[in-house]
Amino acid sequence: MTSPRIDRSGRGPIRSTRQHSAVRAALGRNDGFVSAQELHLQLRQAGDPIGLTTVYRQLHLLADQGEADVVASEDGSLYRMCRADEHHHHLICRSCGRTEEIAGTDIERWTREVGEAHGFSDLDHTVEVFGTCRECAAADTSA
Repeated sequence: MTSPRIDRSGRGPIRSTRQHSAVRAALGRNDGFVSAQELHLQLRQAGDPIGLTTVYRQLHLLADQGEADVVASEDGSLYRMCRADEHHHHLICRSCGRTEEIAGTDIERWTREVGEAHGFSDLDHTVEVFGTCRECAAADTSA
């Protein structure tokens, strides 16, 4: 029997269920960000009878644990397994979805300075930068 995982927020042990393991594994098989609906479809096509509500719940739990990254898109939230152990930001291609994790030390400094200037503490933020990657830009130019 495996020991319970502790989420990164320090709230305590995470109960591992079949559904949690299935969603975590399916998310890990994707290289880029996917929607809950896409992940649900992948699981169903693989023969898992998991419900869409359960997929959403497990994705939220993975995000709360710091195991999954979440970005907001025009169509809703997108998820992928987190590849960094520390706070980071994302540079995302609008065309192919390729994602680079970036440290953003200037953003961290700016956030701290703005918070202090306005009397705020215990700051948190999320930054996603969208653009077109080199490969997609080259493909668009050659088309």
